[in-house]
Amino acid sequence: MVKKVESPWASGPAEILQHAVWLLSKDSDTNRRLAMILTDNAVEQMIKTYLSLPKRVTGIKISRNRYQEISENFPALLDALEEFAPEKLEGIDLGSIEWYHRLRNELYHQGMGLTVERDKVEIYAELANVLFRNLFGAEPPEKISDEAELLGRFIKLWGRLENAMTETASRHSLLGLRPRQFLDATRFLRGANLMPDDIYRDVTKYRQLRNLAIHGQADYKELLKKDVVERLEEIVKKYEEEVG
Repeated sequence: MVKKVESPWASGPAEILQHAVWLLSKDSDTNRRLAMILTDNAVEQMIKTYLSLPKRVTGIKISRNRYQEISENFPALLDALEEFAPEKLEGIDLGSIEWYHRLRNELYHQGMGLTVERDKVEIYAELANVLFRNLFGAEPPEKISDEAELLGRFIKLWGRLENAMTETASRHSLLGLRPRQFLDATRFLRGANLMPDDIYRDVTKYRQLRNLAIHGQADYKELLKKDVVERLEEIVKKYEEEVG
C-alpha cells in the first residue's frame, strides 16, 4: 500500500517508486533489473506529471502542443524541466539522470542475461527521491537504506552549496557577473580570498567524492560517511549566511 503523500497528483509516481524499493529489498539479479526500470519510469512520470499541472500549482504554463512534443522522449523532458523549472533541480545533475536512463534502456531492450549492480540502482533511486521532494514538496514513500538516505542528504547539500557559492561570487564580482559553472565560482572565490585553504581543500575533495558516488564509479557507502556530510553542511551554512 502506498503511503499517503500531500499532493494527490504525486501518488502515481510514489506508487512506482515504492514498488521499485520493495523489489530492491528482495535482492536478486531480476529484481535489481526490474527496480532499475521502475525507478526510471517513476522519474519520467514525475517530470510529466509536474509539467502537466495547472499554472495555479506550478506557476508555469506549457501549451498542449508543446507538452505533447516534449513528452515524446526522455531527453526532451529533462530539457523542459531545466527550461521551465530550474529552481526544482537543486542537487540534481541532469547528466547523471540521463546516464542512468541510458543504462535502464540497455537493461530493458537487451533484457535477459543482463544485470545491474545494486549500488547503481540505489543511487538512481535516491536521485529519484531527491527529485520527488523537489517537485512535490513531499517525502518519498519508502526509505531505501540509511546509507542511501545519507547520500540523498549529501546530494541536497551539494546543490545548496553550488547555489550559495555561485551567488557569493556574483555579489563580489565588480561586473556583477554570475559564474556559469561551479568551478568558475570556486576559482573566483579562491582568487578573491573568499575561500580559506581548508574549505577549498574540502570542497575539492567532496566534489571528487560526489562525482565518483553519483556515477557509480566507487562504493558510495565507503565514500560518504556521516562526518563528511556534517562538514559539508558547515560549509554550506557559511556561504548561505554570506548571501543572507
